[in-house]
Amino acid sequence: MNAFAKETLPISLEDEMRHSYLDYAMSVIVGRALPDARDGLKPVHRRVLYAMHEANNAWNRPYVKCARVVGDVMGKYHPHGDSAIYDTLVRLAQPWVMRHPLVAGQGNFGSPGNDPAAAMRYTECKMAPLAVEMVREIEQNTVDFRPNYDNREEEPVVLPARFPNLLVNGSDGIAVGMATKIPPHNLNEIADALRYLLDTPSATVQDLIERVPGPDFPTAGFILGREGIREAYRTGRGRCVMRADIDFEEGTGNRRDRLIVTAIPFQVSKGKLCEDIASLVRQKEIDGIADLRDESNRKGMRVVIELKKDANPDIVKNTLFKKTQLQSTFGINMVALVDGRPQQCNL
Repeated sequence: MNAFAKETLPISLEDEMRHSYLDYAMSVIVGRALPDARDGLKPVHRRVLYAMHEANNAWNRPYVKCARVVGDVMGKYHPHGDSAIYDTLVRLAQPWVMRHPLVAGQGNFGSPGNDPAAAMRYTECKMAPLAVEMVREIEQNTVDFRPNYDNREEEPVVLPARFPNLLVNGSDGIAVGMATKIPPHNLNEIADALRYLLDTPSATVQDLIERVPGPDFPTAGFILGREGIREAYRTGRGRCVMRADIDFEEGTGNRRDRLIVTAIPFQVSKGKLCEDIASLVRQKEIDGIADLRDESNRKGMRVVIELKKDANPDIVKNTLFKKTQLQSTFGINMVALVDGRPQQCNL
């Protein structure tokens, strides 16, 4: 031991575990899992957009291979696995994930049915028009910069973000000891509330609630009740009950009556939903369903549920709401980094 260290310090294992755990927790909270309240982005999202901006990969420029963007991000700003960076890039381009996508994708970027995107060597991307507003005027000393991981480049601490991305696109993530889940909102409604707040600095949360009726999910559907949403806007925690959009088509001739699902709750996998319904029918937990098929295409979602002749469509529909994710709850937990510290935020 003396050959390697000139001084030996006795350290309590309990203290070392405590300090190491806290260091790890703060690293995950600040560097990975929680969005910054100012631009609504986690570090990996921010680095993807900044790398695309640096490469002049704007909305009015030609598409470039996603592999090139991933390589720039990994080499300059984010020294982690390429698959994690590509997954982030794909999510930024998926319109059923982002209320307003920040990346324009070309090629196979997956589907709401949980189909994966094609490999990064096949797909192409560029910044969406709205993403340009996230980085506009960044060269004019609008934000602070810091050294990257190897001190060879500089990256922005936060993007200028000329629109409130945190509320517009929402965010979710799991850190150590805490999590965040912020729903997306309508850009026009949030902009109206912001204009009112600028004109009336003394405005209360209740004043803003009157101008923001609730979340606006990219997958459409219905929201049942607003009290849980108002509670979330007041305190930062609440719940939002979402329900699928189901139409009834009356059968003619030999054609059966049908329920047509045209929209499902946010973050619900269409593929797993169909599997769950089929499983419940096989187990005889749902009566009245004769056939189930997915007729969705690039024009929109269409899941057809054919009913038996003696089935009551209202009873079948209510049973589906009760036993499947055609009705689900979005637990709102609005936690974001404010001045570098995690904070529960109201509207």
